[in-house]
Amino acid sequence: MRILIVDDNPTNVIIIREILKKENYRDVVSAASAAEMFEHLGLGDRSVEIRPRPSDIDLILLDMMMPEMDGIEACSIVQEYEHLRDIPIIMVTAVGDSKKLAEALDEGAMDYVTKPINKVELMARIRLALRLKQEKDWHKERDQRIQDELKLAAMVQQAVLSPSIQDPMLHIHALYQPSFELAGDLYSWYPLGDGRYAVILLDMMGHGISSSLFCMFIASVLKDTVTTYVDPEKVIQELNRRFNQLDLGKQLVQYYFTAIYMVIDTRMKRIDYVNAGHPPGLLIGKDGGVTKLDSVCYPVGLFDRMEVQAETLYYDGNEQIALYTDGLLEAVEGDHDRQLEYLIGHLRESQEWEEDVMRKAFFEVEVPLERDDDKCLVWISLKEGEASA
Repeated sequence: MRILIVDDNPTNVIIIREILKKENYRDVVSAASAAEMFEHLGLGDRSVEIRPRPSDIDLILLDMMMPEMDGIEACSIVQEYEHLRDIPIIMVTAVGDSKKLAEALDEGAMDYVTKPINKVELMARIRLALRLKQEKDWHKERDQRIQDELKLAAMVQQAVLSPSIQDPMLHIHALYQPSFELAGDLYSWYPLGDGRYAVILLDMMGHGISSSLFCMFIASVLKDTVTTYVDPEKVIQELNRRFNQLDLGKQLVQYYFTAIYMVIDTRMKRIDYVNAGHPPGLLIGKDGGVTKLDSVCYPVGLFDRMEVQAETLYYDGNEQIALYTDGLLEAVEGDHDRQLEYLIGHLRESQEWEEDVMRKAFFEVEVPLERDDDKCLVWISLKEGEASA
């Protein structure tokens, strides 16, 4: 533990050094002014912007009354630097003015001792300050490890998302923005052969770590489920079965997710879909007309068994499908109808994927913190071509 003594009186420095030495605190440095203290803390010339770096100082014993700059002002300057705020500062003063002491504490000092120095009192306050510093450092290191692991988990989660598709008969793009490091939204698509594609977008209840873990579980079984069962009703029923197989113990919260899953046949120009409690998908025609994919059943995971009925649509070509999670709607003030009107109004203007326009309209809008949610938009461009018999 390195302790910095800041005092313009050499005698006071010697006395404190000896007290610390007898208590086996030998890593002690001293400064005769606030300017020297700043140098020890790595600030140097404060008129020049510095790159923050960790300080090796664990505790500062700071004299209240010094020439040029007193201890209170010096303490307030240290607090301006985020990487130095956790260093405990104990004011050493001969002043008995309670207002001055209160001002020092308001400026960031942790504690104070009065002159003449009482050895027992000084060491008790030092031990307390260092113990609190150790605990705070431990928490910071733990929090940093958690943040590093969350970033890695976010990279893994991002990696399982499907890349864009640009086939002659079908283009698929997506925009995705977690509300925190990890998200509860997931999208995937799979070529099934013979011009058919399976597309799914789901939104897990809640957001954050728990929702992202459920999403990763679904991602782990999704490809096998889709390629094995293919048909929308069978895929949703199988996902429901697999999700309910999770042994969550005696949870008070019922976890579930909404989803919209479809199979697009580009040869037949046919869309078969199931909407499991999800916001309605939008089929946007060449003339700007909008068909809502709003025939819904229960969300996945609420019940052991699901009664599912697939719906079928046909298209002509040069049409668009927009799938989204409810976080996208929350970018707009007002009720659900007003939010949906805003969404449709922006999407029907685009006949092609315009990422910058869509990002600005839906992802760069400030949302109140209590309404902030994961956001996802999947854009499917259906190209022209003759339908098979």
